[in-house]
Amino acid sequence: MRNYPESASESGQPILIASNNPHKTQELRRILDPLGLRVTTPEQIGLILQVEETGASFQENARLKASAFSSASGLVSVADDSGLVIDALGGEPGIYSARYSGPGLDDAGRYRLVLDRLRGVRGSARSARFVSAIVLVTPQGKELSVEGSVEGIIAEAPRGRLGFGYDPIFYFPSAGKTFGEMSDAEKDAVSHRGTALRRLAAALSDASAASILR
Repeated sequence: MRNYPESASESGQPILIASNNPHKTQELRRILDPLGLRVTTPEQIGLILQVEETGASFQENARLKASAFSSASGLVSVADDSGLVIDALGGEPGIYSARYSGPGLDDAGRYRLVLDRLRGVRGSARSARFVSAIVLVTPQGKELSVEGSVEGIIAEAPRGRLGFGYDPIFYFPSAGKTFGEMSDAEKDAVSHRGTALRRLAAALSDASAASILR
């Protein structure tokens, strides 16, 4: 186990975001900071780590990542594993959302593949949800896990240039927008990841659960 002296402070060690994805790291930090959870990133502590996502569920993959980063850094680590679940596609892309149809496609390529596979499917039959599993793991092996989800419809064409991943095709009916058209604040208030992270913060505010950080 390596030591990272720059990660410590008088108020104790921060929580490490167990992700190499800059978009996800930015979003996690944006949501966690106002919740009073002080965080750091692998880049900030000089940690380079790739974790093979071999789990059969979002929660299993999040646990794999959080455990690996915590073991490598000696810090409490929090990982998100999330994806898009589309009913008409039998739950695809699901846990394979970030690597749908192999490594050759970028974000736009993956959501255009989804649109192609949904050709001819109309209206409510295009129902879908984003799911996020968040797992926090300590170097001592203690664990806390939460989940969040948000229901929507797959738009028939991409809309908006904000967000990342499948956001431009995920239409959120009550807002009348895709996630790709929402500001950060709008999306964080309703997103699967925002919901899960608020649940994590609420759990850690409970005295019995907060002991996991000590």
